[in-house]
Amino acid sequence: MVDVGGFRRLSLTEKANFDCTLWEDGACTVYESRPLQCRSFPFWDANLASPDAWSEAAGSCPGIGQGPVRHAVEIDYWLSRRHEEPLI
Repeated sequence: MVDVGGFRRLSLTEKANFDCTLWEDGACTVYESRPLQCRSFPFWDANLASPDAWSEAAGSCPGIGQGPVRHAVEIDYWLSRRHEEPLI
């Protein structure tokens, strides 16, 4: 768990540019088995902190704003699962 800009975050090993080491050629190499940290994106605390934070995340993720709108109950579920996930 690391503290980044006032936000705590669980992080997999990252490359020097902060990309995940499992991200290669524009795709996740373990997508079907990705950890909860990844499955819960973009519903991370930092992205939900404000409309500006959400817009900033959307600027770097082409999937945000696509697909079905998620209900707040589902988002809260993902957040609670992430906070409960044990650190390995």
